[in-house]
Amino acid sequence: MNTLKTAKVGQTVKVVKLHGEGAVKRRIMDMGLTKGVEVYVRKVAPLGDPVEITVRGYELSLRRADAEMIEVE
Repeated sequence: MNTLKTAKVGQTVKVVKLHGEGAVKRRIMDMGLTKGVEVYVRKVAPLGDPVEITVRGYELSLRRADAEMIEVE
C-alpha cells in the first residue's frame, strides 16, 4: 500500500482511500483531500515532517502522521 508519506518530491499521485476515522478523517476531507483528487508533492522538510503538497490549486502542509493515512496510487 502506497501512502502520501512514501510519495517522492515532484511526483503527482491520486488519492485512492482515506484511512482513519472520526474527526481526523473529517479534517483531512475538509482540507480537500478526497477520493480521486490529484495531489502534487512539492517539498518534504529535512526531517520528513511536514510534507508540503499542492491540492485543488492551493498549497497545504501535512504532518507525516496524517500523510500516512492517505492511500495513493
